[in-house]
Amino acid sequence: MSDYRKILEQVRGGEVSVEEALLAIKKKPFEDIGYAKVDHHRGVRQGAPEVIFGAGKEASQIAGIIDSMEKNGQETILITRLSPKKAKKVAKLHRLTYHEQARIGVVGEIPEPSGIGKIVVATGGTSDIPVAEEAALTAEAHGNEVVRLYDVGVAGLHRLLAHMDEIMDASVIIAIAGMEGALASVIGGLADCPVIAVPTSVGYGASMHGVSALLSMLNSCASGVSVVNIDNGFGAGYLASMINRVKRTSKDVSP
Repeated sequence: MSDYRKILEQVRGGEVSVEEALLAIKKKPFEDIGYAKVDHHRGVRQGAPEVIFGAGKEASQIAGIIDSMEKNGQETILITRLSPKKAKKVAKLHRLTYHEQARIGVVGEIPEPSGIGKIVVATGGTSDIPVAEEAALTAEAHGNEVVRLYDVGVAGLHRLLAHMDEIMDASVIIAIAGMEGALASVIGGLADCPVIAVPTSVGYGASMHGVSALLSMLNSCASGVSVVNIDNGFGAGYLASMINRVKRTSKDVSP
């Protein structure tokens, strides 16, 4: 968005004509680099720029997409599902910070929080932390303050109840759990904000690689609980950021 603001400021200052500005904006919707069409208008349309899904892409392809994004003014670039091997190769070409547990790479700086509220990321167990970190880093990369509450599952409910201040202070809560996925329903019954449930593939045989947790979360009797796909920490973090951004926008336009 800052790139377009710069163009508009130049028009206002008389540095660029309306025709020149229109041409510059027309050229920016996407860039075809052969193996990818990089969407440079995503930030204008949706308020958040395109994110690179690293799985299935060669390191050279990821680096090429980063080149295109940087050339068009994207300051923070998120790469999800990035393997350590690919991360090492990309880091030779770009200033990449790699978070191995979350399998996330970040090119550029994570911005200061600009949301009006806090996003709480809670996990049932320690085994759910990789998915939680994907969610937390995604939310942070999109300008949100994140509070992490890890290993607060229902097998020891007192651990969760010890954090009631954080739960009640949240704008959005991401509840991440495998096994039977009960954490989302419990948090949904305590919180006065939207709860995004993330089932994980953690569990024994009958958990069916996360299907049991998914079905439990979909059947939650707590109102205000929505569910994303199994192990989809990115989707939860992105959705939580959108909710926080809507709240911020509403505050900005209120009389």
